[in-house]
Parts: sequence; structure tokens; C-alpha cells
Amino acid sequence: MSGTPHREDTARTLVAGVGNVFLGDDGFGVECVRALREQQLPPGVEAVDFGVRGVHLAYQLLDGYDTLILVDATARGGAPGSLYLVEPGTPGPEAAQGAVLDGHHMSPDAVLALLGTLCSGTGARPPRRTLVIGCEPLSVEEGIGLSAPVAAAVPDAVRWVRDLVQGDDPGTAKRETPAPTATRTHGL
Repeated sequence: MSGTPHREDTARTLVAGVGNVFLGDDGFGVECVRALREQQLPPGVEAVDFGVRGVHLAYQLLDGYDTLILVDATARGGAPGSLYLVEPGTPGPEAAQGAVLDGHHMSPDAVLALLGTLCSGTGARPPRRTLVIGCEPLSVEEGIGLSAPVAAAVPDAVRWVRDLVQGDDPGTAKRETPAPTATRTHGL
């Protein structure tokens, strides 16, 4: 838990970059958060590189966030570098019963399931809204560094995050830049 003091009247948003930087494009979320941390973010918004530490992410969320924005490589069948905005359903505590608790290889679904279990045991509440900004990877084979199409998508993804935390629709960003392809989907 971060222990970061916050004002109760400020909505809190956690932007979590997840992925393994040693698996090529799987490091997309981590690279996006690095870029975000170089910018001034609105009050109440934190950008944190969680990498492969899913359990740490679940515990951080117990600090009380209104919105969680996960940024990750997300294979959905599009062209490499395509961006997706996904609003997953929040799994209940029963989903965590089948979750494998491997602190270094937890998918976002497993993190949310673990969070449901932790919240039910502590009285904490999960974020009201969870969004995933995903990028179609070209390769998640061993290797450091993003492929060209995924690296080119990082600035657009950062703009999407900034639009979301400022209350704007990131769908307008996709009209400003024709590539990479952007789609909005619901459900994982």
C-alpha cells in the first residue's frame, strides 16, 4: 500500500502499467507509464509501473481508488499496434477461488478477482470503474524492447489515458491520428 495522503473530496485514479519488459511487446504498459510519469498529471491521478507484480497491484488498490486504468498488451486479433479501450466486467469474490495466485504472472482478470477477495475480507471497496487500454502486440517472445508498431502506439495510448483522466472521450483521439488503428470494445 502506498500510504499516500489524499483528500477525501478528490476522485482518485490509478493508472497501472503491467507487463513483462523481457517479453518484447508485453512491456507496452510499462513503457506507457514511463511516458506518463514525465508529464504533469491531474490531482488525484497516480501512474505506477507494476510490471509483473500483480499481487502488489491488488494491494495498492486497497488504498481506495475510484477508477483503475490498466495499460497492457492485449491480443484481440487486430493489426499490431492497434489500440483498444476495454471496460471489463468486475469479477466477484467467487472468481478468485479458481485464480492461480502467482505474484509474478497474474493476468489483469486474476488481479481483479484477487481484489474482490481482499475487499470482501477487509471491508475495502474496489474501484467503481475499471478500464483497460490495450495494444495489439506483434511479438511477446523473449527480448527487450517494443516492436516498431507497438512503440508507435505509445504516444496515442498516453493521450488516451490523459483524455480519460480529464473526463474526455479518447475516441476523439483516434480520429486525429489515422494509425495505429483504434477500436472500442467491451468485455474481455
